[in-house]
Amino acid sequence: MQYHPDKNPNNPEAHAKFQEIAAAYEVLVDDQTREMYDQFGLDGLSGGGMGGPGVSPEDLFEHLFGGGGGPSFGFAGFGPGGARRRRRGEDSINPYEVTLEELYVGKTVKMQLEKTVVCNACSGSGGKPGTKPKQCSRCEGEGVIMSTRAVGGATVGFSRITCPQCKGSGKTIREKDRQCKGEKVGKERKRVEINIEAGMPDGHRIVLVGEGDQEPDMAAGDVVFVLQQKEHESFERSGSDLLAHVRITLSEALLGFSRVILTHLDGRGIRFDSRRQGNEKKIYKSGDTVVIKGEGMPVWKKDRRASMSGPVEKGDLFVLFEVEMPTEDWLETVDVQALKALLPPGKPDIPAAVVEEAKFEAGDLSAFGDGDEDAWEDEEDYSADDSTQCRNQ
Repeated sequence: MQYHPDKNPNNPEAHAKFQEIAAAYEVLVDDQTREMYDQFGLDGLSGGGMGGPGVSPEDLFEHLFGGGGGPSFGFAGFGPGGARRRRRGEDSINPYEVTLEELYVGKTVKMQLEKTVVCNACSGSGGKPGTKPKQCSRCEGEGVIMSTRAVGGATVGFSRITCPQCKGSGKTIREKDRQCKGEKVGKERKRVEINIEAGMPDGHRIVLVGEGDQEPDMAAGDVVFVLQQKEHESFERSGSDLLAHVRITLSEALLGFSRVILTHLDGRGIRFDSRRQGNEKKIYKSGDTVVIKGEGMPVWKKDRRASMSGPVEKGDLFVLFEVEMPTEDWLETVDVQALKALLPPGKPDIPAAVVEEAKFEAGDLSAFGDGDEDAWEDEEDYSADDSTQCRNQ
């Protein structure tokens, strides 16, 4: 790196030397030009296949470091040694679990937050108050140093690493600050609160701007809480709508009912009267669904002031009924013949020329389809020899 033009801005000889190195590398890195050089020397390259002294130094570093990822010396947007400087600290991303009840009514959470802050004694310099840092002697203020790397057993390239002496700052201190011991930062605990507003969606990000870890000479990052909705035993959520499964008895399904069918997320009981669904009598079957308008989740709006003005808008509550059949024990307590007379008659036989009495046992639907793989064989499993043997037989 001693011949790089940026390190020798007023040295024409260093610039020419650097161009020669670039040209030599351009010859050796390409198999075709290297073969021409081995056979014919420099005369073999005079046909225009090489750029010679006109090779761009940036092209050399593109070969060394890879396109787009190599260093950029002194270009805009880059710091010392071509390393792109961050203007703000890293954000702290924190998952935060919430129940569906908390998302329904809202919640304010107060907590102690520990973070890194710039030392107030040295203002982030790391040095004793009244002293000034000096330029790092190892990297000469660049913050990075170049080290050679071995490729195929030969040292042919360079890699850029953070200067271990100044840790990338380009500066060193003579006397360390007593409070931070030269670390430039310390720890601080701060009380913060996050507001979980009613209706916020799963995965919503609550951002505390500027509450992240601090670093010298840059703005602090943010602390971000990502809401993670816990699974609920009674409700399912989709956007602003809720779904609840309600089990009813056979008598309720046939004759109707009026009772509290569920407890809502805010503790209210929801009464349902199936006989108020008009004058027509309704028999509920498993899978039947009703919707209760305005009993879903609150509709959360990004503009909080708009959501606080007027009544709270809510989604809908869908209720899916499942009919519970009576048990065998209940059947032993009733007059079966009297019950049979009350229930609809059974269905007649399906016409068939031959009738066979079925022999059956209790089954498990999960076993349906078992053995299919054994019953079928892939044609690819047969080899050419197998097919030949079949024909010979």
